[in-house]
Amino acid sequence: MSSGSKGDLKLLPPPQVGRWRLYERMALQVRSFAGLGTNARLDPFDLAGFLNIRVVYLKDMVGLSDSAHACLDTVEGWSGGATPDLGDGSYVVILNDKHSLGRQKATLMEEICHILFGHKPSGLASSGLGGRSYNVSIEDEAYAVGAAALVPYRSLKDFLMSGYSIRKIAGHFGVTPSLVIYRAKGVRLHDLLP
Repeated sequence: MSSGSKGDLKLLPPPQVGRWRLYERMALQVRSFAGLGTNARLDPFDLAGFLNIRVVYLKDMVGLSDSAHACLDTVEGWSGGATPDLGDGSYVVILNDKHSLGRQKATLMEEICHILFGHKPSGLASSGLGGRSYNVSIEDEAYAVGAAALVPYRSLKDFLMSGYSIRKIAGHFGVTPSLVIYRAKGVRLHDLLP
């Protein structure tokens, strides 16, 4: 084993975290593709532009009924979604601008992961969550990898061991405190949370 491989293993959570270790590996590949180290802030809006993904907001959607806007365009409402490939290698991600910027970043990163991993978009359905088909394992994978790309394990562990507050870590990465807590629990760093 080369010394580079040993160093790479330090970037991963322990094997006991199960699938979260795979998610971390996938997230590190996304960060590498974006040209970022583990302490740098990943801006999913910049990454989307690089990947030929256009980001639009629900409020700007023309042709939706008033009832559709009322249902979707709320703080508690739908977070976002992506189109399939538009035929030219481009995509559109629609975000709910009523959500905080930190939540929009998590949603956009999840949608970017769906696109990068070739996940089939969920479709509208008469049954299912929110009137759409929903594959829990695909949604979990995309969200977890997106969250790991935004808040890498090694940096999160270092910040927590140095006594940083959840808010300070969230501010460093430009995400919500709840995303930091989600990451800490997933990779079993919850004992280090302040």
